[in-house]
Amino acid sequence: MLGHSYPCFQTGLRFKLTAMAPENHLKPKNPRILCLHGFRTSGRILQAGIGKWPDTILRDLDLDFLDAPFPATGKSDVERFFDPPYYEWYQANKGFKEYRNFEECLAYIEDYMLKNGPFDGLLGFSQGAFLTAAIPGMQEQGTALTKVPKVKFLVIISGAKFPGLMFGEPKAAVNAFSSPVRCPSLHFIGERDFLKTEGEVLVESFVEPVVIHHSGGHIIPKLDTEAEETVLSFFQRIRQMLSDEPAPVRSLM
Repeated sequence: MLGHSYPCFQTGLRFKLTAMAPENHLKPKNPRILCLHGFRTSGRILQAGIGKWPDTILRDLDLDFLDAPFPATGKSDVERFFDPPYYEWYQANKGFKEYRNFEECLAYIEDYMLKNGPFDGLLGFSQGAFLTAAIPGMQEQGTALTKVPKVKFLVIISGAKFPGLMFGEPKAAVNAFSSPVRCPSLHFIGERDFLKTEGEVLVESFVEPVVIHHSGGHIIPKLDTEAEETVLSFFQRIRQMLSDEPAPVRSLM
């Protein structure tokens, strides 16, 4: 039997599907994942897209969908499909060379992780994927999210790097990709995505990335059988990694 719950807390939406394990059977830890939505959308909208993935994947993940801190400052591309409200993580000029509220956005994410974590990994789409990809390097450099544990894995859907072929570099992310990113990563790249080339450049910054190519555009793709098996294999490896971690030492005082 599967237990489904969608409790709402603070500004986040928690999407949790857990399977009941037999008694006395040690089940690998389900990864806790903070999910960051795309530009001028919302946690609810990202939840709707990820929620179409097979239950074989979702039932063993603990997903938390967070709304970005800033209301959308312009028209949303999803207005025909989803009702407002819409949010954005930060703002940039038309050339994507100058950024506003980038550091404030990172502080907001860190505060949420402190209050609702710990989280094992991040999942991001589009603007949320830009952040997701850069956070391990920013943590390593000590420029962001220094008060929370280091992120252990990433899921990047339609992502890009700072700086890339199209994008400038926010101050906090200056050295995010100065060395290879060793954080395990799963990347989705669409053949018709306007960020396809950016996503391919981003992949080169990671050590042993897992990459799924799909035929769609700038979307959260549905998973065919081969992609489903790839995602299941990735998370099986992540669950094993988390299970192999030493248990935290608790004080007896």
